[in-house]
Amino acid sequence: MNQDLAYVMISEEEIRSRVREIGLALTEEYRDREPMLLCIMKGSLVFTADLMRCLDLPCTLESITLSSYRAAATIPGDLSLTTPFEVDVSGRDVIVIEDILDTGRTLSYVMGLLKAQNPASLKLVVLLDKPSRREAAVEADVVGFTVPDEFVVGYGLDYNQKYRNLPCIGVLKPSIYS
Repeated sequence: MNQDLAYVMISEEEIRSRVREIGLALTEEYRDREPMLLCIMKGSLVFTADLMRCLDLPCTLESITLSSYRAAATIPGDLSLTTPFEVDVSGRDVIVIEDILDTGRTLSYVMGLLKAQNPASLKLVVLLDKPSRREAAVEADVVGFTVPDEFVVGYGLDYNQKYRNLPCIGVLKPSIYS
């Protein structure tokens, strides 16, 4: 799979270090509370698993599965909720965990669903932020890395369901997805 990468943008060690930093900060912020982690599947699964192991506090885990990309991997389509949204967040401290904040359409939708349930607090944690592609007014509370407008894969991010298992974040060669 590495031969399909133009280059490695963020190394495995850089990711590991940043995830630990985020975990320590969240542990301090949520000390004496029991936040609910909400993993947006499938892309944030790897990030969520690593991050929750860095939290030194009791927490619960829920997930939601959405899809916005169809046949064309670089052009977002209509957003669809692929599993029923049955998570009750009212009165809870909720930490939404996402792999990448790109156009913001998905996260705008999710955050709206959650806010409507009146959580005690709502925090958005993203591994990657790609602000140059933003279409919706969404900002993350915690960002792992800000990245340029490149087609990135690895550490949960995919192209056609592949490359999620790469331990780094790499830029996919255009010849792979063109």
